[in-house]
Amino acid sequence: MSQSILLIEDDNRLAEMVSDYLQSNGYDVKIAPNGADGIQLEDEEKFDVIILDLMLPDMDGLDICRVIKARSDVPIIMLTAKGDPMDRVVGLELGADDYMGKPFEPRELLARIKAVMRRGQTKTATSKTLQFGRLEIDPDAMNCSLDSKLCELTSHQFTLLHTLAESA
Repeated sequence: MSQSILLIEDDNRLAEMVSDYLQSNGYDVKIAPNGADGIQLEDEEKFDVIILDLMLPDMDGLDICRVIKARSDVPIIMLTAKGDPMDRVVGLELGADDYMGKPFEPRELLARIKAVMRRGQTKTATSKTLQFGRLEIDPDAMNCSLDSKLCELTSHQFTLLHTLAESA
């Protein structure tokens, strides 16, 4: 069974090129042309990796990342023309597993996909979600929820909460 990838990208030409390349390397690829379709596809099917553009016509890629990471531990690679270091930091803090700028080399994207999949396999073997009554802390996704509602924390707040929870 081939591994599946969800590509959320509004540039049809680029999406087809990436899809063709990944399919030629044995992956099953589904393309979502906007954020709403991407979230719906992710909700309906299980994917091994999501490749996410930050600048989409209907939603901000960071919001999509936040929504998906709140309910899934699927690895996300952000693929975007936004190359500003602060954009990269924010994307990674929201739970993205990797970040690539456009233009990019398809072979590098393939190598990064394989790398996040390897890390994902290791992560599932060592995942340690912490539960304290109504509070759940997921150190892998760097988020926490209270009564199943995602809490918005900065990376420093999350690190402090996680440190205190580990030493409870």
